[in-house]
Formats: sequence, C-alpha cells, structure tokens
Amino acid sequence: MSLDSSPVATALTDAARAINSHRSLDDTLDAIVRAAQQTVPGFEHVGISITHGNGTIETRAGTGPLVWEIDELQYKLHEGPCYDAIRHGGVTVLHDVATETRWPRYVAEASARGLRAQMGLQLFTESGTLGGLNLYSYAAGVDPDAIQLAELFAAHAAIALGRARHEHQLNESVASRQAIGTAVGIIMERYRIPEDRAFQFLVRASSTSNLKLRAIAQEVVETANERFLAEASAE
Repeated sequence: MSLDSSPVATALTDAARAINSHRSLDDTLDAIVRAAQQTVPGFEHVGISITHGNGTIETRAGTGPLVWEIDELQYKLHEGPCYDAIRHGGVTVLHDVATETRWPRYVAEASARGLRAQMGLQLFTESGTLGGLNLYSYAAGVDPDAIQLAELFAAHAAIALGRARHEHQLNESVASRQAIGTAVGIIMERYRIPEDRAFQFLVRASSTSNLKLRAIAQEVVETANERFLAEASAE
C-alpha cells in the first residue's frame, strides 16, 4: 500500500473532515476514535486518552468496553504501549503478546483478555502532550503501512483535539464566570451586602467546604432557582 495512493489519500481526507466537523470536546473525541477505527487497518478497537495537569491519564472515548478495561490496566501498572507512548512520545507497537518481553505484567493480563497486538501513539501539539491514540487487535502482527497511516491520522487528530480542548476550556471559563457573577448577585440581594463582601462570602464557603468556587456558586444559583420555582408554584 502506498500512502500516496488515492484510497489512502481519500481515507485521510474523509477522516480529517469527520474529526474537524465536531465542535464539542466529547463529540470530537468520539469522532476521532470512530474515524481511526475505519481508517487504520488491522485493529478492531480504538480509544483515546487525555492527560491532565496533575499527571493523571484518563480514557475519554472508545469503540468498545475492551478499550476502557485495557487502558485502565496500563494506567494501574504504569506500563504498556499506550502508557509508554504518552509518557515518552512517538509510536509504540506491540506486535504479538506471545513474544513480547517489555511489559511482563501487562502482557500477561492483556493476553488473558484476548488481546494480541496493539499500537499507541502520542497526541501532541506545540503546547505539549494532549494524550494518546490507542489501537487494539485480536490478531497478532502490525502492518508497517498501518503504522505510517496511524501516524498521519494522529497528526490530524492532535490538531482537532487541541482545538476542541482549547474551546472547551474557554467555555468552561465563561460558564464559571457567569455562575460566580450570578451567585454574587443573589448573595448581595439576600444579605444586603456590597459586591466585594458577597464575593468573599463565596470564597470562604469554597475554602471551608474544600469545593471549587464555581461549584459553590452553582449550588447558590440552583438553590435560588429551586426556591423561586417553589414560591411560584405555591401562588
């Protein structure tokens, strides 16, 4: 298979179109795994993991229960192709669990679940590591052309994921500011206090309860809405 051939070029074009047509983070993640499953030959299941600022890794989308089970196993053992790809970069390939010696604990448990071959690719942009693309097969052997195709696909996926994650963070920030602003207004009216004191009220509640400021604000807003609806229905 030549990566310059028309079917491959068409597959990559279709995959890029699919993963870039979704705007929410969850929709983009789902689109990436579905497109990879259809684009990269030789793998029955595909998953995608994202990294968090505290160093943890989380599986956010997959084509079947095996993805979450095998991913969680790698996170627990701190070993395996996908874990290594995310932590160290590049592409990590497991051709056959029957002959693999790099991850003895992981291979033993993965083999018991029917896994035979696997590929992990780091997803990254100029901003840093975003996560990993994880491909799983019930048959031994990974075609070298499939590795090249997966690398090209991962490059498209990283761009789409980076964009979606950035937009998600912006939306979360906007929603947080709106919730806090609304909660401050509710507290100002309820206790007849100025804005700065109302905000400090939320900050103290957040610190005392060990909850994020947005969570406290959201609870204030929801409680006020429930009270309003109860009073309205009683009239």
